[in-house]
Amino acid sequence: MSGQAAGDKNPKKDLNDPGLYFNRELSWLQFNRRVLEEALDPRTPLLERLKFLAIFCTNLDEFFMIRVSGLRQQMLVKPHLASPDGMTPAEQLAAIRRELLPLLEQHESCWQKDLLPKLAETGIHILQYDQLKRKQRKLLRRYFRQEIFPVLTPLAFDPGHPFPHISNLSINLAVVIRDPLLGDRFARLKVPPLFPRLLRVPSEEKADEYEELGLTGEETSLHFVWLEQVVAANLDLLFPGMEISSVYPFRVTRNADPEIEEDEAADLLTTIEESVRMRHFGSEVRLEIDEGMSAQVRDILMTNLQLEPFQVYTSQYTIGLAHLMELTKIERPDLKDPPLIPQTAPSLANPEEFFRQIRRRDILLYHPYDSFKPVVDFVWRAARDPKVLAIKHTLYRVGPRSPIVAALMEARRNNKQVAVLVELKARFDEENNIEWARSLERAGVHVVYGLVGLKTHAKLLLVVRREKNRIVRYVHMSTGNYNDVTARIYTDIGYFTREPQIGDEVSDLFNALTGYSKKEDYEKLLVAPQKMLDRMIALIEREIARHAKHGDGYLAFKMNSLVDKTCIQALYRASQAGVTVDLQVRGICCLRPGIPGISDNIRVTSIVGRFLEHTRIYYFRNGGDEEILLGSADLMPRNLYRRVETLFPVNDPHLRKVLRDHILMMHLRDNVQSRRLLPDGTHERISPAEGEEALNSQLWMMEHRELWHAEE
Repeated sequence: MSGQAAGDKNPKKDLNDPGLYFNRELSWLQFNRRVLEEALDPRTPLLERLKFLAIFCTNLDEFFMIRVSGLRQQMLVKPHLASPDGMTPAEQLAAIRRELLPLLEQHESCWQKDLLPKLAETGIHILQYDQLKRKQRKLLRRYFRQEIFPVLTPLAFDPGHPFPHISNLSINLAVVIRDPLLGDRFARLKVPPLFPRLLRVPSEEKADEYEELGLTGEETSLHFVWLEQVVAANLDLLFPGMEISSVYPFRVTRNADPEIEEDEAADLLTTIEESVRMRHFGSEVRLEIDEGMSAQVRDILMTNLQLEPFQVYTSQYTIGLAHLMELTKIERPDLKDPPLIPQTAPSLANPEEFFRQIRRRDILLYHPYDSFKPVVDFVWRAARDPKVLAIKHTLYRVGPRSPIVAALMEARRNNKQVAVLVELKARFDEENNIEWARSLERAGVHVVYGLVGLKTHAKLLLVVRREKNRIVRYVHMSTGNYNDVTARIYTDIGYFTREPQIGDEVSDLFNALTGYSKKEDYEKLLVAPQKMLDRMIALIEREIARHAKHGDGYLAFKMNSLVDKTCIQALYRASQAGVTVDLQVRGICCLRPGIPGISDNIRVTSIVGRFLEHTRIYYFRNGGDEEILLGSADLMPRNLYRRVETLFPVNDPHLRKVLRDHILMMHLRDNVQSRRLLPDGTHERISPAEGEEALNSQLWMMEHRELWHAEE
């Protein structure tokens, strides 16, 4: 028996036991199940339920493009390498399929049997082509001939035509054509992504009023039809003289995470740009087909795409439902959450006063409850302030039309020294970041792309200002991206300070990112990949030692994911020592709670709700001398070992109390949107106990936004 001597009454439990860890991929599927549960929840407004259904599909696409493709590569290179839970790559792939199939059935049932009829009850009709009436079909045929037909390219497959490339996530039609002389022939037709996947079509009564249909046509109708069905119904125009024997929709998912040899790349910008283009040509990992597809056509696709049966997923209804997100743009406030108008922090209401207010005290913003506009205004104010000498900034995901980037270019035009680290490897945002990098360079900004082999995920903004013959550094640090769009739907904390030591250390970190530096020791900041892990473990061990003497140990962590084995083992040791541990993990959690003698003092919850919980808060009671860290890092190997990350302390005692009582603890008390992780890896929804008041933490934040701005 491992770790146990003969006659030992209190055997030391082996914390490397695979049974103590959940599988990372299966834990992620549990997270996506919680997303699906929001689509199933009748308490959620109808179009918000539709949004969650679309997010479920988008999440799954990314999961196959990145995680499943990674496991397949690992299976070829290191087939016997086991994950901490003891599963080989092949075992993980098999387990993923077993877990996923019933989830997909539930997802299809939610759409076809629940949401689709309820949408119709509200006047929003998603029609099959055969449900359309004569005038509607006539109108769509005219639209097809005028708008769609010219951009279609049917590709034959026969001895004279090789099997065509199927681009990633595209909607395609497999067309079987009967030639009177040559018999059955196969063709592939890509449905052009230039058009909405769901086409608006006027009602039969109004169809005569429209000669054209599309983006400039009917914009008020709430009748929709799937684009691929319109194409399939008019294939006779593409194949004149041929009999259309059968038509089947299908979709291919490819590996979208190509390896980039940065140290061999002469120009990282060009290399990343090329890797984005190659994303459409990665190896195939999934084929989605209609369940009515003939065995012959399925075999043609599988053979030529070199896919195994376990990589094929059949659908009874419509494939690629991520496009349902298009319907959330419908102007039906009665079917959506009430709008949230973010508040402006009183101390930052006047941009002219920004620097004075930050000198007066540190300022905490909690998005989306607080407006992101003061952060944008701060950069603009710095860009135009004659006393500002320099601005340094990290940009990870900033979106396609960033007011912050515009402000940085304005700062350069005003002769400020501007240095920006643009992370080109921000997955699925590479194209935006490449464009911004080039725009910033053209404006004369010093643009760097980070350190070889590491992503820069830290969220930092440094403004250097001359005040009364001395240099003052103003710093904004955040748990989330400098993206004014996602700041409306992601919960993140931003923090303004002018504390000299923080400013000095942020300066040192920027110097390491833009130049050459081997600095690893930071007193205030926790910086990865150098010493963040060591410091985090030391803080947990400090709590264990404190509890051994006084019995009051307490840790509370809120994060997106918990995967790192070293951190999990430290938390197990804390639980074994009697420390109470509250973990709120929105997504992946590989720690198994509730194991007697190991994790029975650990409680794990997860909140999935209207806003994406993205905040990272690490709380250490430390016998009342509390310490709170905020920042960009989850406790995952990629954050701790393969990224530049920062966690920063909240030094203002009042703001520490606010964070503890009004943000962290309120989320931990949530009994409406919160689920509890059970020892078997499933989650159960938490409900108010008898006599207990219901608490939806996100709703509570909306209703009590003034609390974290109140003066001490």
